[in-house]
Amino acid sequence: MTTYCIIDDEPIAHRIIEGYCEELPHLKKVGNAYSAMEASKLLAEQSVDLLFLDLNLPKISGFEWLKTLTKPPQIIVTTAYKEFALEGYELNVVDYLLKPFSFARFLTAVNKAVQPMDGAENAFPDQKPKASSLFLKGDKQKHQVHFEDILFVEALGNYCKVFVQDQVIITHEKISHLEEILPKESFLRVHKSFIVSTNKIKGVQGNLILLQDYQIPVGQTYKAALNRLMS
Repeated sequence: MTTYCIIDDEPIAHRIIEGYCEELPHLKKVGNAYSAMEASKLLAEQSVDLLFLDLNLPKISGFEWLKTLTKPPQIIVTTAYKEFALEGYELNVVDYLLKPFSFARFLTAVNKAVQPMDGAENAFPDQKPKASSLFLKGDKQKHQVHFEDILFVEALGNYCKVFVQDQVIITHEKISHLEEILPKESFLRVHKSFIVSTNKIKGVQGNLILLQDYQIPVGQTYKAALNRLMS
């Protein structure tokens, strides 16, 4: 069993990583920290094998804090800032995950950190990485769309509009079908007409989800699922 701790000042980042870790029975959470000071206290009280470390922490950055540790655990960096990757590898971090990251990418990082057992090549030999993309038919062609690039899906009658980073794809797929095939650890139905990428949520204001420059309504029957995500 590998014990882990999440260090991030954003609660939603904790929920996402916890959701991924729940898929991996070899991982056991021993705590959450929202600052470097909380992390230091936790490490003093608990035996931790693996840290998921954000860089943008209050008062002291993740890397500055990491440099203060004499015997740090295995470190997987989780951040939105790719420019610090070189410094991370100089500090011997196991992997550097750029937010938002898929479950498959997360699993690759964890497998680097966790030592294989009984000579196995993979710490989770029965756990195959999930698909990271799907093909959508639209505009008389099939588009390969990576899950990590999807912002949200909007139902449009018998069609759906799939908003990705650089375009909007109109497809004949029904929203109910897309809800089934999109990975549940990364996407949430929040309205009869909307599915959102939980990794892309900036915040929630009343009955609106703030996602980049968009405001997505939350349906009354879907509030409980959103509240569970944020709890």
